[in-house]
Amino acid sequence: MKKIIVNADDFGRHELINRAVERAFNFGCLKSATLMAGGIAFIDAVDVAKKNSGLGVGIHFTLANGNPVLPPEEIPSLVTADGIFHGDYVKFLKRYLSGKISLAEVRSELAAQLEKILNAGLTLTHFDSHQHLHHVPGIIEIVLSLAKAAGIRCMRVADTKLFDGELDSLGKLFGRLGLGSLAKFAAYMAHKKNFATPEHFAGIVAGESVDEKFLLKLIENMREGTTEVMLHPGTDNKILRDFCSWEHDFEAELNAVTSEKILNALAEKNISATNFSDLR
Repeated sequence: MKKIIVNADDFGRHELINRAVERAFNFGCLKSATLMAGGIAFIDAVDVAKKNSGLGVGIHFTLANGNPVLPPEEIPSLVTADGIFHGDYVKFLKRYLSGKISLAEVRSELAAQLEKILNAGLTLTHFDSHQHLHHVPGIIEIVLSLAKAAGIRCMRVADTKLFDGELDSLGKLFGRLGLGSLAKFAAYMAHKKNFATPEHFAGIVAGESVDEKFLLKLIENMREGTTEVMLHPGTDNKILRDFCSWEHDFEAELNAVTSEKILNALAEKNISATNFSDLR
């Protein structure tokens, strides 16, 4: 049996992302999203989740490129002088590998993010992380422990394929090779502790968009089991590109998952669109 989980990352980061999640859930094949506890549109995202029964919501653990939940003075190794997380996973990993990141502070911050979402009254289906940092040794143990204590038993494994999307730089090559290796280790750790994960992962991790062409090819060649597709939909490229400082095609992803061609292709192949709760 073939199933697809289309998951929107960065839920709660901006209201225009929330609008896209709601539209893609009601008029497309998106049935899952992961929520950023430190996002400026967090409250709005919680309202969207509560109004749309059947939308599976997970936690998007965040340690880079975002806002912390704890006061900056409580997590000095994780934040800049401005009190926000460092700009991206590369800066985080450089600090982590040089011993400048406190794992005690990582645990405290991620626990606070989880507590904030649970206190908002949501039941979480799974967890993943912003820029895939939950795959990193040392951090994977923390997130598995926090998730288990909260009763969350499903996790993303971003075992990206080397040739999904453009491979036009050494950075992308080494990035995908590195993430693939870390993902396999994280999957081993998760399965060892009886966490469920999708069998396959099909998101493009180097910034390109999951467009209609990509999804049609994926559906045509989908393997048995559950495949997660990671994407970042939004309703206005100009505003979101400026806000996120990221040249991503948010609109193309929203259009793809609400496309009649995609919905018809899923129906013709008898592929069910679902969320992470279906894994348990």
